[in-house]
Amino acid sequence: MNRLISKDKNFYKTVCAIAIPIALQGLITTGVNMMDTVMVGAVGERQLSAVSLANQFIAIFHIFCMGIGMGASVLVARYFGMKEQKSLRGTVNVMLRLCLGLSLGFSVFTAFCPETIMRIYTDEADIIGYGIEYLNYSVATYFVFGLSTTCTIVLRNVGQVKIPLYTSIGAFFVNIAANYAFIFGKLGAPQMGVAGAAVGTLISRAFEFAIICGYLFIFEKEIGFKVKHIFKKVGPLWREYIRVSIPVLISDGILALGNNTAAMIISHLGGGFVAANAVTGVAQQLSTVMIQGFSQAGCIVTGKTLGEGQRQKAQNQGWAFLGIGLVFGVVAATIITLISAPLISAYDLSGETVELAKQFMAANAIIIFFQATNSIMTKGVLRGGGDTKMLMLTDNIFLWVIGIPLGLLAGHILHLPAFWFYFGLRSDQVIKAIWCVIRLKGGKWIKKIKSFE
Repeated sequence: MNRLISKDKNFYKTVCAIAIPIALQGLITTGVNMMDTVMVGAVGERQLSAVSLANQFIAIFHIFCMGIGMGASVLVARYFGMKEQKSLRGTVNVMLRLCLGLSLGFSVFTAFCPETIMRIYTDEADIIGYGIEYLNYSVATYFVFGLSTTCTIVLRNVGQVKIPLYTSIGAFFVNIAANYAFIFGKLGAPQMGVAGAAVGTLISRAFEFAIICGYLFIFEKEIGFKVKHIFKKVGPLWREYIRVSIPVLISDGILALGNNTAAMIISHLGGGFVAANAVTGVAQQLSTVMIQGFSQAGCIVTGKTLGEGQRQKAQNQGWAFLGIGLVFGVVAATIITLISAPLISAYDLSGETVELAKQFMAANAIIIFFQATNSIMTKGVLRGGGDTKMLMLTDNIFLWVIGIPLGLLAGHILHLPAFWFYFGLRSDQVIKAIWCVIRLKGGKWIKKIKSFE
């Protein structure tokens, strides 16, 4: 137990200085998502289901972007610790090229195949129609959203955590105002309903892009990246990026497909299940914002410590992060238990959907304890140590061999109550938490990173 508490007070100060602004930014982003669902929910439950399903596809893009960004984060944190600016710029260069290519692919597919996307999740005609309407106005969002997401991660790794936070605060108010105007036809704007929610999101994402990318390309000094650098050769850094970072992209990408498979499993049980899952997702986001902040702090601190050549210190910090994960697991479970009833009542849901949401919330309150622990380890410490290949394997084995099959069994074959269906679908989080402790203890998670200065 003593290993779970660090005696180094500066450790907690450093971690909190990184994690709290990230967590606050996550809280604001969650607030934006919650306002989106509440505003669209005021239009109708079917519209809420459509937007929720359309966003499941956009979430694939977001997770791929997070994979690109967090993959770059492993190298950026390490090179920042080594004080190697040339390697830092090369890493950002590779990251931006991958992000632009990904954005183009998703934009083209969304523009030409919106009905195909919606039919992946549901066969209900009215929900498909609303979803198509939403996706048609989301095509341009991929570029600004992708670049701001990945560049935000880079800025955090070189100590710039306040700029993204302030930007998110501004985007929060921009999003609410734009949603209010375009969903309901206020402030002189046309009443667009579901499409208005997409327009509001695009406007707020463009706002984020302008500030985040503008700061990185013009004012940031630690990396010194300029737009002209994107056309420069990166040489052997491509291989190092692929070796360390691509497993993160693959892992998060396949994980995104797994999460979307889970969404499909839920959606084919009916619109009520979709709406209940959308509400539960908001509760989960609210309860895990601190966890996400400390996860990214774990990656940044671990990478920087190892970049300075302090292996044993990184190992000790890993145990301290595990202790943080256990604490926030309890906190997150408590938050979900406390907010579930008032949050469900904030939506205009049928009696059957309300009961489904209550059962989903109860199961999520248990799962979240294990998720908190494994997230801080897998997305933080172990990833920061460069253990990306092993994480790629275990993340997806646990999801596809345990979570998805148990969800199908409970919901579509045994027709168990919603509580057990949801618990089975996310049971991989429990197994992953146990594995993280074993991996941390073994010490093999610390990998070498090549230098290119």
